[in-house]
Amino acid sequence: MEFLEIVKVAIASLRTNRLRSALTILGIIVGIFSIIAISTVIEMLQTSIEEGVSMLGQNTFQIQKFPVLQSGGPSEFAKYRNRPDITLEDYYRLKEKLTEAKSVGAEQWQFGKQVKVGNRETNPNVQIAGTTPEAFPNNKWIADQGRSFNDRDVERYENYVVLGVDLAKNLFPNYSAVNNVVTMDGHKLKVIGVLEPQGAMFGQSQDNFAIVPITTFQSFYGKRERSINITVMAHDKESYNDLIETAEGYFRTIRGVKPGDYNNFDIFSNESVLTQINQITSGVRIGSIVIAAIALLAAGVGIMNIMLVSVTERTREIGIRKAVGAKKINILIQFITEAIVLCLIGGFAGIVLGIGAGNLAGSFLDAVAVIPIDWVLIGVLLCVIIGVTFGTYPAYKAANLDPIDALRYE
Repeated sequence: MEFLEIVKVAIASLRTNRLRSALTILGIIVGIFSIIAISTVIEMLQTSIEEGVSMLGQNTFQIQKFPVLQSGGPSEFAKYRNRPDITLEDYYRLKEKLTEAKSVGAEQWQFGKQVKVGNRETNPNVQIAGTTPEAFPNNKWIADQGRSFNDRDVERYENYVVLGVDLAKNLFPNYSAVNNVVTMDGHKLKVIGVLEPQGAMFGQSQDNFAIVPITTFQSFYGKRERSINITVMAHDKESYNDLIETAEGYFRTIRGVKPGDYNNFDIFSNESVLTQINQITSGVRIGSIVIAAIALLAAGVGIMNIMLVSVTERTREIGIRKAVGAKKINILIQFITEAIVLCLIGGFAGIVLGIGAGNLAGSFLDAVAVIPIDWVLIGVLLCVIIGVTFGTYPAYKAANLDPIDALRYE
């Protein structure tokens, strides 16, 4: 009851000088808003990216020519571009050596293609993949209708195709796509399966693609014009890291990389991409924290100033309270509580506005809405710390006023 009474007195004191209190609270709102808004956007992006990059199956990594995330200028890109392409022969040699793996698959991609059936055709934005059968489990591709490829289909250069669910619905809206024929770049392909949905990334569907046997793909587009990717799945989580090191050693030998030289290929895993993303977003988050810290420091000085003014204005009140028996600790707690209440009002307003603005900004990227609970708690804690830190001196000054001098104060 005593604590609630203290809080009521604190709120009543703030209401007495509403404009002054509002201007002081504004500094807290700006600081907390900066932290919460940027943290909300970053968490939304990370959630969407994590869902998107998790397309590889569990305990799976990929060997490829280019890194997933590239930094640097043209010279850096030229270094990767000049690497020798990974060939189907490289894949077969690695598959033969890497007996420790559960499965080793290969895939090649071609973008911006158009698929037709009768008078119906897609936009020229379809992705076409040429793969081996092992690429299906390695990429979590599961046939919902029909079937996927087998080794016989690859060996015989079969003109078969497996469609992503969006592509199948666009081309065959009223009946099953399986066992029908589609046309791509003048080649007729028999649909043997339709995949389960792969989900979306930043609101963009990942189901607008088609898969053909890699030998068929190369007969259409050539063997030497693009590098292939090699996906490798470990038997379990315990052997995963060891398998990456083993595959890297084997592939260095296959590619003729000399001891001490850098790899002329990259290894991509869900974990490596998320680590790189976290490194990028951590810099943005640190920058926002620095900006917010400056705003909060200024707000803290403002709070100290308003509390010192409040002590001066209420000197006679303090004298009366001491005259009727209030102790120093009571006065100290009273003014520190007022400072904390002032900060929490601004803090809660900043948190609400920050979450709203962050989710609004993230919605333009079709990212999933989130509430960064950890940063909300950090924001509340910061408000309490600022209130205690910058409210202690005014509270100490009030608690140590001489009651007789305070009663004489005009």
